[in-house]
Amino acid sequence: MKKIGFILLALILSTGFIAAQEGKKLPKAAFKTTTHNFGKVQEATGTVSCEFTFKNTGTAPLIIQRVQTTCGCTTPNYTKEPVLPGKEGIIKVTYSATGRPGTIDKAVTVFTNVPDTIYKLHLKGEVLRK
Repeated sequence: MKKIGFILLALILSTGFIAAQEGKKLPKAAFKTTTHNFGKVQEATGTVSCEFTFKNTGTAPLIIQRVQTTCGCTTPNYTKEPVLPGKEGIIKVTYSATGRPGTIDKAVTVFTNVPDTIYKLHLKGEVLRK
């Protein structure tokens, strides 16, 4: 009898936890694409840029806290104000090709207010010598 009572109590408590989680409002970013390929870029071009567009598919405002790149040759610029549910934001990334012939393979890490989630964006391509 004690086992049945314990099982019933566990079921009631777990149902309460599940219901509490369902009512919680959370943001969520859905990127149209997470990789951009510049293709072949002439070193003399100087800088090249691309934009990553995302939509907040969650139920709470999405805030980009910071965007981190793997080196100083890559500069991010992003939407600073909160992105409301259903609205879009942009992360613009500029890559400096000057003095960097060879393969482009850079990562951009996006930190937001989405719990336990880090978004990764990638830049690819090839810089051709002058």
